[in-house]
Amino acid sequence: MFLQLAHTKLDVYQCSQELISECYRITAQFPNEEKFAIIQQIRRAALSVHLNIAEGCSRKSKAERSRYFEVARGSVIKLTALLG
Repeated sequence: MFLQLAHTKLDVYQCSQELISECYRITAQFPNEEKFAIIQQIRRAALSVHLNIAEGCSRKSKAERSRYFEVARGSVIKLTALLG
């Protein structure tokens, strides 16, 4: 990556990258009829975790950061429901 931003050094950010890869690996094994249903929801939720962590880290106020991290947490909960 051409920029070294603070969020890229966080363990949680790196774990969220692994989460995306794992979700794609798992959903690739799902039947084709699920392509536009549960597969899309799982992949979007995993991406939401990753992106909200990154964007939250860029916010200046604690309240703004907390809001993005709460959205990321909600996406993790959604994933546990979808994959559970």
